[in-house]
Amino acid sequence: MAQAHAKHHDYHLVDPSPWPVIGSFSAFILAVGGIMTMKSLALGGLHIGPYVFGAGIIGVLYTMAAWWTDVITEAQRGDHTRVVQIHHRYGMILFILSEVMFFVAWFWAFFDASLFPGEAIQFQRAEVTGGHWPPQGIETLDPWHLPLFNTLILLTSGTTVTWAHHALLEDDREGLKQALWLTVALAVLFTFVQAYEYGHATFGFSGNIYGATFFMATGFHGAHVIIGTIFLAVCLLRVYLGHFTRTQHLGFEFAAWYWHFVDVVWLFLFVAIYVWGSGGSGGH
Repeated sequence: MAQAHAKHHDYHLVDPSPWPVIGSFSAFILAVGGIMTMKSLALGGLHIGPYVFGAGIIGVLYTMAAWWTDVITEAQRGDHTRVVQIHHRYGMILFILSEVMFFVAWFWAFFDASLFPGEAIQFQRAEVTGGHWPPQGIETLDPWHLPLFNTLILLTSGTTVTWAHHALLEDDREGLKQALWLTVALAVLFTFVQAYEYGHATFGFSGNIYGATFFMATGFHGAHVIIGTIFLAVCLLRVYLGHFTRTQHLGFEFAAWYWHFVDVVWLFLFVAIYVWGSGGSGGH
């Protein structure tokens, strides 16, 4: 009987899982709550939008944690064979490509506004004639101050995560831990510096096209940095739990890929938005 149910192929047939249904339902609740909050919609006279939105966030986060825990369990028991790992890599590559196109949209918006600033630009409550970029009245950030410092931080973190990968391939567990700790610390430092920069910007998100495009592009990158930091922190925890081997470390490999993607996007942001986008207007 056991012989009849033995697996004679390299593919992994996943166990029945509730997470696709629960995740879809949670995402729906999240979207409804977001719309109700943004539109200030009331139900029976009660503005419950933020609570619905919060419930959706909790459901989505719980689904992500539980589903990925199941994936980790599958990896640890050997379900991710060589063939399965190949297809996981294809999936991660396609995911990163979709993220590239996501950021292309924000770069497109920035370049469209900066190359064709012919329309009247609203800055705070004073309407300024278009034709200038950055818009008149905007004091841009000095690219050679905090942005350059953050660039060096992120590039260094890319070096440390590569060090961690090589340490894993050499079965150097202590080197792997040290390199991952450094990578996570640099990632957290980058986020704090970015928050400090936002707090000292002389322009806001609303009221001007420069602020809107600047904060959307750099803000979404910051969100990806936070996600990547969590990704790396989970990998660090797994290292302490004894996970990952020289031949079986797909989760860490994907975290490294994602982090290098975050690095590259920041380089484009730094050159295009901070340096070229400042228009030589002499940031403060």
